[in-house]
Amino acid sequence: MTEHTSKRYGDLSRGRQCFLSRAWDAAELTLPFILPRNGTQDQELPTPYTSIGARGVNGLSSKFLLTLFPPNSPAFKFQIDDFTLQELEAQRAPVEEGLNSMERAVMDEIEGKAMRVPLNECLRHLIITGNCVVNMGKENKLRIFHLDQYCVRRDPQGDVLEIIVKEKMSRELYQELFKSAPPSETGDSADGQEKELELYTVVKYVNKKVVVYQEVNNKRIPGTDSTYPMDKSPWLALRYNAIDGEDYGRGFVEEYLGDLKAADGLNRSILEGTAAAAKVIFLVKPNGTTKMKSVVAPNLSVRQGNPDDVGVIQIQKFNDFRVARETLESIERRLAAAFMLLESAQRDAERVTAEEFRMMAQELDTSKGGVYSLLSHELQLPLIKRIIAVLEREGKLPKLPEGTVEPVIITGFEALGRGNDANKLMTFVQSLSQTLGPEATAQYINVSDYAKRLGTGFGIDMKGLVKTQEEVQQEQQAAQQAQQRAEMMKAGVPNAVTQGGEMIRQGAAQQNVQS
Repeated sequence: MTEHTSKRYGDLSRGRQCFLSRAWDAAELTLPFILPRNGTQDQELPTPYTSIGARGVNGLSSKFLLTLFPPNSPAFKFQIDDFTLQELEAQRAPVEEGLNSMERAVMDEIEGKAMRVPLNECLRHLIITGNCVVNMGKENKLRIFHLDQYCVRRDPQGDVLEIIVKEKMSRELYQELFKSAPPSETGDSADGQEKELELYTVVKYVNKKVVVYQEVNNKRIPGTDSTYPMDKSPWLALRYNAIDGEDYGRGFVEEYLGDLKAADGLNRSILEGTAAAAKVIFLVKPNGTTKMKSVVAPNLSVRQGNPDDVGVIQIQKFNDFRVARETLESIERRLAAAFMLLESAQRDAERVTAEEFRMMAQELDTSKGGVYSLLSHELQLPLIKRIIAVLEREGKLPKLPEGTVEPVIITGFEALGRGNDANKLMTFVQSLSQTLGPEATAQYINVSDYAKRLGTGFGIDMKGLVKTQEEVQQEQQAAQQAQQRAEMMKAGVPNAVTQGGEMIRQGAAQQNVQS
């Protein structure tokens, strides 16, 4: 008998509870709306007394987003192995141009579908809770599921075996999406049942295939079954810090929960103490001549009274807060360093170079224990493969020249080198010119190929921009022919004048002889 999905979800959720509890604590000290404790936004969310957690998470997620998916140039590249390129040496420039076109097509898809917004949300979930599930639909639209919406099961190697996503949906929305009434759990009429339904999406990894289907009331919904190749799955179960033997990950914020709790408590104490110390109370002698109404009179009022009857009481405890403020400043400095709020390799400019992205990525990877490399492998690479699969299905991906092989997608630090390829190429030609001279360099360097590979390195669309060798030769031949015609015309005018003068002289001489 097949186990009901609802029961399966309940069994798997028990192993998730300890991770969920830590994630709630981390969210309440940074961005409470990321993971509300009751699973809904219809509640009063806690307000942290310190903002350094929120600033740190937002800053760190922005750095990850800029390095993984930079706006100016792709942080990945398509590459063909050197052996194949040697066989296609004559086509190297067209192949590189085709690869560059494919990269730009993927980046245009990312920009056109506004993927950066959900990707930033995904990164914030990973930093705070350590877990996130990403779903890419048929139209390359991303959906983000947070930790209290799904359960996951992995093998000892950490590979995903099963994902179950739980969503709540109204009966009206169900009928709109699936064009039918939801199945009844009891087999009776659906009238009188609860309006809110529990929709389960089951993702199973079987025999290097990804099988996906949906259920409502423990009955499979017709038309929701689908199968994908393992490397082109639209479902990604991501982790920030992966621990062997655990199905779920641990967030970056969890490592600094102690400092965040201390900063929050100290900030609260200082604020409350400062508010109490700032309170001023006027006291009037009970047997004095001055009345209380005179003390609270408006400004510039004239009242009868004795100044000695009025006194002021105020808590003189400002110096007692000094230790708390110094401790708080020390904690905030540690947190600022942990969240990389004190340093950045990126300039404050409209365009940032590829070398700056490389420096930022290396800084993130070094200071965050290889997280950039992990995210480039588990998030960036599968996402790009999925985008390519959708673009190929829609016929929007440029074709490579015939005879080439399927390119390999390179991400991470190696992918950040396409911009450096252009710098290396320019450095090589410059060094060659300084060593051998400009004439020798022009003699041995293929100018057309150099221009195409340089433009490809900069990520420029080279179609129709650089002339081919045939076009250059035709233009040179046309120029030579035009020059020859011009020289012939110049030479023809004096000859004609000379010949005409000679004919005139001969005619005059004949007339003299006859006379």
